This record gives sequence, C-alpha cells and structure tokens, in this order.
Amino acid sequence: MDLHRLEVFCQVVEQKSFTRAAEAVFLSQPTVSEHIRTLEELVGERLIDRLGREVHPTQAGRILFRYARKILQLRAEAMQAIEQYSGKLAGQLLLGASTIPGTYILPHYVGLFKTLYPAIQTTLKISGSRLVAEMVLEGEVELGTVGARWNDTTLAWQEIFADELVLAVPPEHRWAQRKAIGLDELAGEPFILRERSSGTRKVMEQLLLDHGFDPVRLTVVAEMGSTEAVHQSVRANIGVSILSRRAVAQDLDCGAVTVVPFKGLTMHRPFYLIHHKNRQLSPIGTAFLEYLQNHADR
Repeated sequence: MDLHRLEVFCQVVEQKSFTRAAEAVFLSQPTVSEHIRTLEELVGERLIDRLGREVHPTQAGRILFRYARKILQLRAEAMQAIEQYSGKLAGQLLLGASTIPGTYILPHYVGLFKTLYPAIQTTLKISGSRLVAEMVLEGEVELGTVGARWNDTTLAWQEIFADELVLAVPPEHRWAQRKAIGLDELAGEPFILRERSSGTRKVMEQLLLDHGFDPVRLTVVAEMGSTEAVHQSVRANIGVSILSRRAVAQDLDCGAVTVVPFKGLTMHRPFYLIHHKNRQLSPIGTAFLEYLQNHADR
C-alpha cells in the first residue's frame, strides 16, 4: 500500500475536501481523486462519501484512516530516529493546546526549542481542553496542554505552567482605583463570560463556588467565543470579566485594562501537559517534553 496515497487519503478525511487536500499536498484535485479511486479499488470498499460541499469517510474509510495515521506516524518516528542517530533532530512536532497556553504560552517555548533544532516543523492546533485530549488519544497530536484535569487513566498528566485568573475592568471603571473588592460586589455588575465549553469559564465558576459565590448571581451581558473577544469587550467598556493574567499582560503594561484584586482570594490556575500513557513518544516529542520540563516557567 503506497504511503503517499495514504497521506493523500488522510488529508482528504482531515480537510473534508478534495480541493483543500489537494492544496495541502501540492497536487491537482483530479490527481487527489485518482489516488482515492485507486485506494478504493485496492481495498475493495468505498472510502469516501460526498455529502454536499464536504466529504466524509465511510465506515470502511474510518477504519482505514485510523490505521493510516498510525502507519504515517510510525514512518515519521523512524525517520526521526535515524536523524537522531546521525546527531540531528528533524521532522514534525504535533502539538495541541487550549486557548490560553496555545495563544500566550506555547509559541514562546516552541520558538526557543526551534533555535536548538531548526529542522523541526511545528504544528500547533488550538481547541478546547476536551477536544485537545481527544486529539492526543486519537494520535492526531503527540502532546497537549490543557487548563483542566479530569479522571482519564489513558492520559499521563503533568502540571507544567501556572496562571492566575484576574478581574479585568476598563481603566475608567469605578473599581479601577480600589485596592480590592468583595466577591458579592460582582452580583450587580455587567459581566462578560466565555462560552460554556471554555476551560477558563469552568475553572472560574468552580473557584467562585468554592469561595461562596454562586455564578448564577452574575449579571451576564454577553457570552464570547474567545478570550480575545472578552478582552476587547472589557476594553470597550461593555462590562467586566475574569480573565487569564497572561491574556491581559500587554494591556496592563500600557494601561488599557486594570486588574482589581478580590479580598482574600487569589485565583491560581495550573495548566497540564498530557500525552497518551501507553503510546511511546517520538524522538522529537520526547525532546520537547524534556525541554518543557527543564525550562517551563511554573
């Protein structure tokens, strides 16, 4: 079974499009279609269904996709092992991360790591913590960084970064000059939330509950699908919000946003590095894991 043909097939499944897959592998769309047709003839099963503008794998296609990814990953690991034996480290590093570590933390360390190993190409996929964990379990990425921990015995968890959730307000807000406010004062204030699947929101709500404030008392004026949208809404004086200190660091430096402490409460939040407990990391994955263990700012 031709490995290049398997690579094309995986791109079609992942991109859900022959056109986008053709762009990803630098082939024409007819050539991609021919690869899929040949592969279907080889296995004797239809592998792809065309449903409207998107394509989806059939049941046989899903089975082949699962094994094809493993085969391609094994090929990549073999090439990395040879490069490592030759005194070099080259290949692709596949990472997943939730919003805060993926946007504000990991790019810094990926850049430093690349100065040590310039031949490494990095792919960083940003999604919710649960989806990142699924990508790790499915082998779509080797390592993930997430902002919540739950009971999953197939994942290895390691606390790797630290963060703090802070109350962010516009600089002209009446609280901006306060040394601290009580949690109960949040109840009547226009408040901006992340969407329900957000790890930041879940951690924030649990911390509030742990300190006697029920989040249902918040006067929610907006729900936003990204940290940056909440951040910009605070700057626009739509309301206040509880955000990652890392996300508002630059605005704090220039005075565009003010952080107001809570009386008797500091909202610490860890981020966890995860990988599949029963799957051996590639040489590149192992090197990056060791790099973070030695250099991560906790």
